[in-house]
Amino acid sequence: MQTRRILYVQFTNPAAYPPLEHSSQLLADLGWQVLFLGTGAFGADSLSFPIHPGIEVRRIPYQNRGWRQKFAYIAYMVWVVGHVLRWRPTWIYASDLFACPVAWFLIYWPGLRVIYHEHDAPTFTEASMFIRWLMWTRARLAKRADLCVIPSQQRAERFARELTPLHPPAVVWNCPRKSEADVCPANPDADVMWVLYNGSIVPSRLPLTVVEALTLLPAAVRLRVVGYETVGAQGYVDQLMRYAAELGVADRVEHVGAVPQRQSLIQIAANCHVGLSLFPVSGSDFNELTMVGPSNKPFGYLACGLPLLASDLAEWKEIFVEPGYGLACDPADAQSIAATLRWYWDNPAKRRAMGTAGRERVLSAWNYETQIIPVLQALQS
Repeated sequence: MQTRRILYVQFTNPAAYPPLEHSSQLLADLGWQVLFLGTGAFGADSLSFPIHPGIEVRRIPYQNRGWRQKFAYIAYMVWVVGHVLRWRPTWIYASDLFACPVAWFLIYWPGLRVIYHEHDAPTFTEASMFIRWLMWTRARLAKRADLCVIPSQQRAERFARELTPLHPPAVVWNCPRKSEADVCPANPDADVMWVLYNGSIVPSRLPLTVVEALTLLPAAVRLRVVGYETVGAQGYVDQLMRYAAELGVADRVEHVGAVPQRQSLIQIAANCHVGLSLFPVSGSDFNELTMVGPSNKPFGYLACGLPLLASDLAEWKEIFVEPGYGLACDPADAQSIAATLRWYWDNPAKRRAMGTAGRERVLSAWNYETQIIPVLQALQS
Protein backbone atom coordinates (compact mmCIF):
# COMPACT_ATOMS: atom_id res chain seq x y z
CA MET A 1 0.00 0.00 0.00
CA GLN A 2 1.33 3.42 -0.96
CA THR A 3 2.35 5.63 1.96
CA ARG A 4 -0.13 8.44 2.43
CA ARG A 5 1.68 11.74 2.83
CA ILE A 6 0.26 15.20 3.37
CA LEU A 7 2.27 18.42 3.30
CA TYR A 8 0.91 21.38 5.29
CA VAL A 9 1.99 24.76 3.92
CA GLN A 10 1.69 28.01 5.92
CA PHE A 11 3.83 31.14 5.72
CA THR A 12 3.49 31.53 9.48
CA ASN A 13 3.85 29.37 12.59
CA PRO A 14 1.33 26.54 12.09
CA ALA A 15 1.19 25.94 15.85
CA ALA A 16 -0.71 29.23 16.18
CA TYR A 17 -3.69 27.51 14.54
CA PRO A 18 -5.26 24.79 16.70
CA PRO A 19 -7.27 23.29 13.79
CA LEU A 20 -4.00 22.40 12.08
CA GLU A 21 -2.81 20.61 15.20
CA HIS A 22 -6.10 18.72 15.48
CA SER A 23 -6.35 17.66 11.83
CA SER A 24 -2.70 16.62 11.59
CA GLN A 25 -2.90 14.50 14.74
CA LEU A 26 -6.07 12.80 13.56
CA LEU A 27 -4.46 12.01 10.21
CA ALA A 28 -1.23 10.81 11.83
CA ASP A 29 -3.29 8.54 14.09
CA LEU A 30 -4.82 7.07 10.91
CA GLY A 31 -1.35 6.26 9.56
CA TRP A 32 -0.63 9.33 7.43
CA GLN A 33 2.85 10.85 7.32
CA VAL A 34 2.52 14.57 8.02
CA LEU A 35 5.03 17.29 7.28
CA PHE A 36 4.59 20.98 8.14
CA LEU A 37 6.55 23.69 6.37
CA GLY A 38 6.09 26.97 8.20
CA THR A 39 7.92 30.00 9.53
CA GLY A 40 8.42 31.87 12.74
CA ALA A 41 5.76 34.37 13.82
CA PHE A 42 5.80 37.61 15.79
CA GLY A 43 4.43 36.97 19.29
CA ALA A 44 3.55 33.35 18.57
CA ASP A 45 7.05 32.08 17.80
CA SER A 46 7.24 29.95 20.96
CA LEU A 47 4.08 27.97 20.16
CA SER A 48 4.68 24.38 19.14
CA PHE A 49 2.90 21.10 18.46
CA PRO A 50 3.20 18.15 20.81
CA ILE A 51 5.60 15.45 19.65
CA HIS A 52 3.96 12.81 17.46
CA PRO A 53 5.87 10.05 15.60
CA GLY A 54 3.89 10.69 12.41
CA ILE A 55 4.30 14.49 12.38
CA GLU A 56 7.34 16.59 11.55
CA VAL A 57 7.47 20.39 11.66
CA ARG A 58 10.12 22.42 9.85
CA ARG A 59 10.23 26.22 10.02
CA ILE A 60 12.35 29.01 8.63
CA PRO A 61 13.00 31.99 10.94
CA TYR A 62 10.61 34.92 11.18
CA GLN A 63 11.66 38.07 9.34
CA ASN A 64 10.41 41.58 10.02
CA ARG A 65 8.71 43.47 7.24
CA GLY A 66 11.01 44.76 4.54
CA TRP A 67 13.35 43.33 1.94
CA ARG A 68 14.47 40.49 4.22
CA GLN A 69 10.88 39.27 4.51
CA LYS A 70 10.40 39.48 0.73
CA PHE A 71 13.56 37.44 0.19
CA ALA A 72 12.42 34.94 2.83
CA TYR A 73 9.07 34.58 1.06
CA ILE A 74 10.68 33.75 -2.27
CA ALA A 75 13.04 31.31 -0.54
CA TYR A 76 10.08 29.75 1.25
CA MET A 77 8.23 29.00 -1.99
CA VAL A 78 11.34 27.41 -3.50
CA TRP A 79 11.77 25.44 -0.26
CA VAL A 80 8.23 24.07 -0.53
CA VAL A 81 8.68 23.01 -4.16
CA GLY A 82 11.95 21.31 -3.23
CA HIS A 83 10.20 19.29 -0.54
CA VAL A 84 7.50 18.23 -3.01
CA LEU A 85 10.21 16.94 -5.32
CA ARG A 86 12.04 15.02 -2.58
CA TRP A 87 9.27 13.99 -0.18
CA ARG A 88 6.57 13.34 -2.80
CA PRO A 89 3.37 14.03 -0.85
CA THR A 90 0.00 12.99 -2.24
CA TRP A 91 -1.81 16.01 -0.77
CA ILE A 92 -1.02 19.67 -0.11
CA TYR A 93 -2.89 21.35 2.75
CA ALA A 94 -2.56 25.12 2.28
CA SER A 95 -4.11 27.29 4.98
CA ASP A 96 -2.77 30.78 4.57
CA LEU A 97 -3.26 33.52 1.97
CA PHE A 98 0.53 33.66 1.54
CA ALA A 99 0.53 29.94 0.74
CA CYS A 100 -1.88 30.41 -2.18
CA PRO A 101 0.73 31.13 -4.88
CA VAL A 102 2.79 28.01 -4.30
CA ALA A 103 -0.34 25.89 -3.74
CA TRP A 104 -1.81 27.18 -7.01
CA PHE A 105 1.44 26.31 -8.78
CA LEU A 106 1.49 22.82 -7.25
CA ILE A 107 -2.12 22.10 -8.14
CA TYR A 108 -0.92 21.44 -11.70
CA TRP A 109 1.63 18.89 -10.44
CA PRO A 110 0.73 15.41 -11.75
CA GLY A 111 -0.76 13.20 -9.03
CA LEU A 112 -0.82 15.97 -6.41
CA ARG A 113 -4.09 17.10 -4.87
CA VAL A 114 -4.76 20.25 -2.86
CA ILE A 115 -6.95 21.38 0.03
CA TYR A 116 -7.24 25.09 0.77
CA HIS A 117 -8.24 26.00 4.35
CA GLU A 118 -9.00 29.68 4.86
CA HIS A 119 -8.94 30.60 8.56
CA ASP A 120 -9.81 34.27 8.00
CA ALA A 121 -11.26 35.99 4.97
CA PRO A 122 -8.74 38.47 3.51
CA THR A 123 -9.78 42.07 4.20
CA PHE A 124 -7.64 44.93 2.95
CA THR A 125 -8.48 48.62 2.93
CA GLU A 126 -5.58 49.25 0.56
CA ALA A 127 -4.17 46.47 -1.59
CA SER A 128 -0.63 46.67 -2.96
CA MET A 129 0.38 44.97 -6.18
CA PHE A 130 1.70 42.05 -4.11
CA ILE A 131 -1.59 41.67 -2.24
CA ARG A 132 -3.55 41.82 -5.49
CA TRP A 133 -1.34 39.04 -6.80
CA LEU A 134 -2.01 36.95 -3.70
CA MET A 135 -5.75 37.49 -4.12
CA TRP A 136 -5.50 36.54 -7.80
CA THR A 137 -3.81 33.24 -6.95
CA ARG A 138 -6.34 32.63 -4.15
CA ALA A 139 -9.21 32.95 -6.64
CA ARG A 140 -7.60 30.52 -9.05
CA LEU A 141 -6.66 28.09 -6.33
CA ALA A 142 -10.28 28.04 -5.14
CA LYS A 143 -11.48 27.13 -8.63
CA ARG A 144 -9.17 24.09 -8.85
CA ALA A 145 -8.70 22.86 -5.27
CA ASP A 146 -10.15 19.46 -4.45
CA LEU A 147 -11.72 20.98 -1.34
CA CYS A 148 -11.96 24.42 0.27
CA VAL A 149 -12.44 24.49 4.05
CA ILE A 150 -14.10 27.52 5.67
CA PRO A 151 -14.82 27.81 9.44
CA SER A 152 -18.10 29.75 9.17
CA GLN A 153 -21.32 29.29 7.21
CA GLN A 154 -21.54 33.00 6.38
CA ARG A 155 -17.93 33.05 5.22
CA ALA A 156 -18.47 29.90 3.16
CA GLU A 157 -21.46 31.43 1.41
CA ARG A 158 -19.51 34.58 0.57
CA PHE A 159 -16.49 32.51 -0.53
CA ALA A 160 -18.68 30.42 -2.86
CA ARG A 161 -20.49 33.47 -4.22
CA GLU A 162 -17.34 35.47 -4.98
CA LEU A 163 -14.93 32.73 -6.08
CA THR A 164 -17.18 29.93 -7.45
CA PRO A 165 -14.94 27.09 -6.23
CA LEU A 166 -14.80 23.73 -7.98
CA HIS A 167 -16.74 22.11 -5.11
CA PRO A 168 -19.00 23.63 -2.41
CA PRO A 169 -16.84 24.70 0.55
CA ALA A 170 -16.86 22.47 3.63
CA VAL A 171 -17.79 24.32 6.81
CA VAL A 172 -15.52 23.07 9.61
CA TRP A 173 -15.74 24.79 12.97
CA ASN A 174 -12.57 25.29 15.00
CA CYS A 175 -13.49 22.90 17.77
CA PRO A 176 -11.10 21.01 20.10
CA ARG A 177 -10.50 17.29 20.02
CA LYS A 178 -12.53 15.05 22.30
CA SER A 179 -9.38 14.15 24.18
CA GLU A 180 -9.07 17.73 25.46
CA ALA A 181 -12.46 17.51 27.11
CA ASP A 182 -11.72 14.00 28.35
CA VAL A 183 -8.53 14.95 30.19
CA CYS A 184 -9.61 18.33 31.54
CA PRO A 185 -10.44 17.91 35.24
CA ALA A 186 -13.43 19.56 36.86
CA ASN A 187 -12.96 23.18 37.82
CA PRO A 188 -12.13 23.48 41.49
CA ASP A 189 -14.36 24.99 44.12
CA ALA A 190 -12.49 27.93 45.52
CA ASP A 191 -12.89 31.18 47.36
CA VAL A 192 -11.80 33.02 44.20
CA MET A 193 -13.22 33.10 40.66
CA TRP A 194 -10.69 33.26 37.85
CA VAL A 195 -11.89 34.71 34.54
CA LEU A 196 -9.73 33.35 31.73
CA TYR A 197 -8.77 35.03 28.46
CA ASN A 198 -6.73 33.06 25.96
CA GLY A 199 -5.52 34.08 22.52
CA SER A 200 -4.02 37.03 20.70
CA ILE A 201 -4.06 40.03 23.05
CA VAL A 202 -5.67 42.86 21.11
CA PRO A 203 -8.06 45.65 22.20
CA SER A 204 -11.04 44.29 20.26
CA ARG A 205 -10.86 40.87 21.98
CA LEU A 206 -9.72 41.97 25.45
CA PRO A 207 -10.93 45.57 25.92
CA LEU A 208 -9.86 47.74 28.84
CA THR A 209 -13.46 47.63 30.06
CA VAL A 210 -12.78 44.10 31.35
CA VAL A 211 -10.15 45.49 33.72
CA GLU A 212 -12.47 48.35 34.66
CA ALA A 213 -15.21 45.83 35.49
CA LEU A 214 -12.98 44.31 38.19
CA THR A 215 -13.32 47.54 40.20
CA LEU A 216 -17.07 46.87 40.43
CA LEU A 217 -16.68 43.28 41.64
CA PRO A 218 -15.54 41.52 44.81
CA ALA A 219 -11.77 41.26 45.21
CA ALA A 220 -12.05 37.50 44.77
CA VAL A 221 -12.95 37.92 41.08
CA ARG A 222 -9.71 37.93 39.09
CA LEU A 223 -8.52 37.98 35.47
CA ARG A 224 -5.95 35.59 34.01
CA VAL A 225 -4.59 36.48 30.55
CA VAL A 226 -2.86 33.83 28.44
CA GLY A 227 -1.58 34.72 25.00
CA TYR A 228 0.61 36.95 22.92
CA GLU A 229 0.67 40.34 21.26
CA THR A 230 0.28 40.71 17.51
CA VAL A 231 2.19 43.00 15.18
CA GLY A 232 -0.76 45.40 15.11
CA ALA A 233 -1.12 45.55 18.91
CA GLN A 234 2.45 45.80 20.16
CA GLY A 235 2.59 47.23 23.68
CA TYR A 236 -1.02 46.47 24.51
CA VAL A 237 -0.13 44.13 27.38
CA ASP A 238 1.81 46.94 29.07
CA GLN A 239 -1.12 49.27 28.50
CA LEU A 240 -3.46 46.72 30.05
CA MET A 241 -1.29 46.23 33.12
CA ARG A 242 -0.72 49.99 33.56
CA TYR A 243 -4.47 50.55 33.46
CA ALA A 244 -4.98 47.84 36.07
CA ALA A 245 -2.40 49.55 38.30
CA GLU A 246 -4.08 52.94 37.85
CA LEU A 247 -7.41 51.43 38.92
CA GLY A 248 -5.86 49.63 41.88
CA VAL A 249 -6.56 46.10 40.64
CA ALA A 250 -3.08 45.12 39.39
CA ASP A 251 -2.91 42.33 41.99
CA ARG A 252 -6.06 40.82 40.45
CA VAL A 253 -4.75 40.67 36.86
CA GLU A 254 -2.29 37.94 35.94
CA HIS A 255 -0.49 37.86 32.59
CA VAL A 256 0.81 34.36 31.94
CA GLY A 257 2.15 35.03 28.44
CA ALA A 258 2.16 32.61 25.53
CA VAL A 259 1.82 28.95 26.51
CA PRO A 260 3.83 26.82 24.05
CA GLN A 261 1.51 23.81 23.90
CA ARG A 262 -2.20 23.21 24.34
CA GLN A 263 -1.71 20.59 27.06
CA SER A 264 -0.39 23.32 29.35
CA LEU A 265 -3.26 25.60 28.40
CA ILE A 266 -5.72 22.90 29.41
CA GLN A 267 -4.14 22.72 32.85
CA ILE A 268 -4.42 26.49 33.23
CA ALA A 269 -8.06 26.44 32.14
CA ALA A 270 -8.78 23.67 34.63
CA ASN A 271 -8.00 26.12 37.42
CA CYS A 272 -10.27 28.86 36.07
CA HIS A 273 -14.03 29.31 36.22
CA VAL A 274 -15.30 31.54 33.37
CA GLY A 275 -14.02 31.98 29.80
CA LEU A 276 -13.95 35.35 28.03
CA SER A 277 -15.00 35.30 24.38
CA LEU A 278 -15.66 38.92 23.48
CA PHE A 279 -15.97 40.64 20.11
CA PRO A 280 -17.21 44.13 19.22
CA VAL A 281 -21.00 44.33 18.95
CA SER A 282 -20.76 46.96 16.23
CA GLY A 283 -18.35 47.41 13.37
CA SER A 284 -17.77 46.49 9.76
CA ASP A 285 -15.01 43.87 10.02
CA PHE A 286 -16.46 40.85 8.23
CA ASN A 287 -14.28 38.39 10.14
CA GLU A 288 -15.24 39.73 13.56
CA LEU A 289 -18.92 39.67 12.59
CA THR A 290 -18.68 35.98 11.66
CA MET A 291 -16.67 34.48 14.52
CA VAL A 292 -19.03 31.70 15.62
CA GLY A 293 -17.14 28.70 14.30
CA PRO A 294 -13.82 30.39 13.49
CA SER A 295 -13.14 31.35 17.12
CA ASN A 296 -11.34 28.62 19.04
CA LYS A 297 -12.02 30.30 22.38
CA PRO A 298 -15.60 29.30 23.21
CA PHE A 299 -15.15 25.65 22.33
CA GLY A 300 -11.82 25.44 24.15
CA TYR A 301 -13.30 26.99 27.28
CA LEU A 302 -16.33 24.71 27.19
CA ALA A 303 -14.12 21.64 26.72
CA CYS A 304 -12.65 22.46 30.13
CA GLY A 305 -16.03 23.10 31.75
CA LEU A 306 -15.83 26.91 31.71
CA PRO A 307 -19.11 28.71 30.92
CA LEU A 308 -18.73 31.67 28.59
CA LEU A 309 -18.90 35.41 28.92
CA ALA A 310 -19.77 36.30 25.32
CA SER A 311 -20.73 39.44 23.47
CA ASP A 312 -24.37 40.44 23.11
CA LEU A 313 -24.56 39.39 19.47
CA ALA A 314 -27.54 37.54 18.00
CA GLU A 315 -25.61 34.55 16.65
CA TRP A 316 -23.55 34.14 19.82
CA LYS A 317 -26.67 34.20 21.96
CA GLU A 318 -28.39 31.68 19.70
CA ILE A 319 -25.49 29.21 19.72
CA PHE A 320 -24.08 29.62 23.23
CA VAL A 321 -26.35 31.61 25.54
CA GLU A 322 -29.85 30.32 24.80
CA PRO A 323 -28.83 26.63 25.15
CA GLY A 324 -27.33 27.50 28.56
CA TYR A 325 -23.57 27.45 27.96
CA GLY A 326 -22.89 31.07 28.84
CA LEU A 327 -24.11 34.62 29.37
CA ALA A 328 -23.87 37.73 27.19
CA CYS A 329 -22.77 41.29 27.88
CA ASP A 330 -21.84 44.50 26.12
CA PRO A 331 -18.02 44.37 25.89
CA ALA A 332 -17.83 48.16 25.60
CA ASP A 333 -19.64 48.65 28.93
CA ALA A 334 -17.76 47.85 32.15
CA GLN A 335 -20.99 47.78 34.16
CA SER A 336 -22.52 45.22 31.78
CA ILE A 337 -19.43 43.01 32.09
CA ALA A 338 -19.42 43.38 35.87
CA ALA A 339 -23.12 42.55 36.20
CA THR A 340 -22.68 39.32 34.24
CA LEU A 341 -19.59 38.27 36.16
CA ARG A 342 -21.37 39.11 39.41
CA TRP A 343 -24.11 36.64 38.51
CA TYR A 344 -21.47 33.95 37.98
CA TRP A 345 -19.89 34.81 41.34
CA ASP A 346 -23.23 34.72 43.15
CA ASN A 347 -24.35 31.44 41.54
CA PRO A 348 -21.43 28.99 41.62
CA ALA A 349 -23.61 25.88 41.34
CA LYS A 350 -25.40 27.19 38.25
CA ARG A 351 -22.06 28.33 36.85
CA ARG A 352 -20.65 24.82 37.17
CA ALA A 353 -23.79 23.29 35.63
CA MET A 354 -23.48 25.56 32.60
CA GLY A 355 -19.84 24.57 32.14
CA THR A 356 -20.67 20.89 32.49
CA ALA A 357 -23.42 21.15 29.88
CA GLY A 358 -21.01 22.88 27.50
CA ARG A 359 -18.38 20.21 28.03
CA GLU A 360 -20.92 17.51 27.21
CA ARG A 361 -21.82 19.36 23.99
CA VAL A 362 -18.15 19.38 23.03
CA LEU A 363 -17.91 15.63 23.56
CA SER A 364 -21.07 14.93 21.56
CA ALA A 365 -20.82 17.36 18.63
CA TRP A 366 -18.50 20.34 19.03
CA ASN A 367 -15.30 18.35 18.54
CA TYR A 368 -12.83 18.17 15.65
CA GLU A 369 -13.41 14.45 15.13
CA THR A 370 -16.96 15.34 14.07
CA GLN A 371 -16.11 18.56 12.26
CA ILE A 372 -13.34 17.09 10.11
CA ILE A 373 -15.51 14.39 8.50
CA PRO A 374 -15.89 16.28 5.16
CA VAL A 375 -12.10 16.66 4.96
CA LEU A 376 -11.51 12.98 5.67
CA GLN A 377 -14.04 12.07 2.97
CA ALA A 378 -12.14 14.21 0.45
CA LEU A 379 -8.79 12.74 1.44
CA GLN A 380 -10.11 9.19 1.09
CA SER A 381 -11.86 9.82 -2.22
